[in-house]
Amino acid sequence: MEIGMIGLGRMGANMVRRLMRGGHRCAAFDRSAEAVTALAAEGAIGAHSQQELINALATPRVLWLMVPAAFVDASIDSLAPLLSPGDIIVDGGNSNYHDDIARANRLKSSGIHYVDVGVSGGVFGLDRGYCLMIGGEKEVVNHLEPLFKTLAPGVGLIPPTAGRGDKAGTAQDGYLHCGASGAGHFVKMVHNAIEYGMMAAYAEGFNILAHANAGLKNTLDNDAETTPLRHPELYQYDFDIGEIAEVWRRGSVIPSWLLDLSAQAMVGGAKLEKFDGHVSDSGEGRWALSAANDLAVPVHVLSASLFARFESRGEADFQNRLLSALRFQFGGHTEKPKS
Repeated sequence: MEIGMIGLGRMGANMVRRLMRGGHRCAAFDRSAEAVTALAAEGAIGAHSQQELINALATPRVLWLMVPAAFVDASIDSLAPLLSPGDIIVDGGNSNYHDDIARANRLKSSGIHYVDVGVSGGVFGLDRGYCLMIGGEKEVVNHLEPLFKTLAPGVGLIPPTAGRGDKAGTAQDGYLHCGASGAGHFVKMVHNAIEYGMMAAYAEGFNILAHANAGLKNTLDNDAETTPLRHPELYQYDFDIGEIAEVWRRGSVIPSWLLDLSAQAMVGGAKLEKFDGHVSDSGEGRWALSAANDLAVPVHVLSASLFARFESRGEADFQNRLLSALRFQFGGHTEKPKS
């Protein structure tokens, strides 16, 4: 198939490479001329404008956007007047599914199809493949299936789930048409919210291990403002946390790719000194909480993991100052300086 990729960042460029490996004809555009030139040297058709990209493709054209969610609407607004009825716009970024529904309806009047695809795989997707969660019209999704099949990881070495039998479908290949417009990004939204929770669970568990040597430290400087460690003899373990991550990868009940990445991150420095701990959130966790609220679905773990990210960026500073101020007001408790 032919495809035009708009956005050649960490994901988009490698998706083009994987598609070219699969025999697809790819045109590529990015605001960075260097990114375009690099892919052109590898066999893509380099385009230095949206018009040039469109001219490189036969109709019906497939334009795949891999740009930040904040720039999707602007990209579509500039693309749509250049397209013809029957052309297809695919948004593979992390858009809010509300926006997908609105975009699909807006483009329908011009005869342009819109497909939303949640893409998971990160910078490793070039070789591992990308898990794809797809929303849109069934006929259009079917037309795009050769692209999805190439991008997806395929069955690989993962054994089938017991009890599925010979159930037909594409989920076992790593891509799935989840439903109508917005369905792909709805599923990706929940996927990313779960990711927040899993990451937080690993982080909190390893943090307990990191503090398990508190009993080895000098506890004589405790003051009236801090309850002392009552049994320091119980907390005298100086764990090699990187090695614990490694052993958990083998035969435990909590393995995952995220654990693999945790172990990798701690190779050569389990204290993670290169990181300040300011954890961003790209929106999906917030949107998942909003959907859960609308649906009256309790999500204790997911909400706590999202709020932990807010706190990591200093968003709790004022409330913590107020807590400290209140302790001083009612009890004369003075703040203990940070160690």
